[in-house]
Amino acid sequence: MSANPNKADSQPLSAVAAGPAETAATPAKAPPNKRVIGIVAVIALVALAVGGRMWYRSHYYVETENAFVSGHVTPVSSRVAGVVTKVLVEDNQVVAAGAVIAELDSADQGLKVEQIQAQIASAEQQVLQADATIAQTRAQASAAQAQVTQSQASLLRTRQDAERYGQLYNTQMKAVSKAELDAANAARAGATADVAARRENVLAAQAQITAAQSAREVLKAQVKVLQTQLKDARQTLGYNKVLAPVAGRIGKRSVEVGARVQPGQQLVAIVQHDLWVTANFKETQLAELVPGQQVDLKIDALPKHPLSGRLDSFSPASGNQFALLPADNATGNFTKIVQRVSVKITLRPEDVKALNGRLAPGMSAFVEIKLGQDPQPQAAPAAPAAAAR
Repeated sequence: MSANPNKADSQPLSAVAAGPAETAATPAKAPPNKRVIGIVAVIALVALAVGGRMWYRSHYYVETENAFVSGHVTPVSSRVAGVVTKVLVEDNQVVAAGAVIAELDSADQGLKVEQIQAQIASAEQQVLQADATIAQTRAQASAAQAQVTQSQASLLRTRQDAERYGQLYNTQMKAVSKAELDAANAARAGATADVAARRENVLAAQAQITAAQSAREVLKAQVKVLQTQLKDARQTLGYNKVLAPVAGRIGKRSVEVGARVQPGQQLVAIVQHDLWVTANFKETQLAELVPGQQVDLKIDALPKHPLSGRLDSFSPASGNQFALLPADNATGNFTKIVQRVSVKITLRPEDVKALNGRLAPGMSAFVEIKLGQDPQPQAAPAAPAAAAR
């Protein structure tokens, strides 16, 4: 009986002793980490801001990276064949319109000019000689006409003598001899023949005048032909100086002193000062684009120099239509592809000038246009001379 109470008492005591130990061994639930919550909240806010920005820009802006700087690149070539004697430009040099780029040897063209000048002088002397011949022939024609008048007077006298002798010698009266009558008739016939001969001489002299005048006209025509050839030769001689057709900067120089060039061979290329940006937008981005809207641009090579431009015009066809081998969608294997349409964006001349020639055709650009804006009036183009300076 006594052992049982001790045992009973010992069990509660052990249970009591084990209770606090088990309670101490069970860990308490840790409170939430505020730092983690803050990071998650920041990430959520950033994601929300990025998403909101993307939604806003997708609804109120259109942009493209498929854009590049464009400009007029004018190839300069020689019009005549020759050997280069001087090259007066260097790479990247600014030149004005009409500036001499190179000079060719002018010896051959100079000799041709002198030869044609000598031919013209000879032809002009022949014209003067033809004038003298015409004057001489006219004098001969005048003399022949005077002789015709004289012969006609002689004919009149001999005719009168023959008539007079005919009246004095007839069947009723023999006042003169038959020999005298025959001599008078013969003199009349001779005078008639002499008048005819003199008239033929006049006609021959007039024909000579006509022939001399025709020869003179032929010589004058030859002079005109030679003068035209001289003009062409002088013009060809002037082509020995290769001139810049436009103002701009020299690029792709491939000419050196001593090289023999042929007509049409490119010597240099001139990049004009007038630059613009060609942006290839998706056709789905064109709905709200209007010529005259302001455009924001960034050039990849000049990220610290944002530019402002103006939407100028749209291409009349998509890029696929200008491809060498455009896609044929009538073959049955049709796959719809969003097409790209080129848009010309003009730049402000003051921005281009401020970059001091660092903006060049071919550079990549990023283009951004805000939708819903009112078109801007087109600014007057800058004078070429001001751009060249």
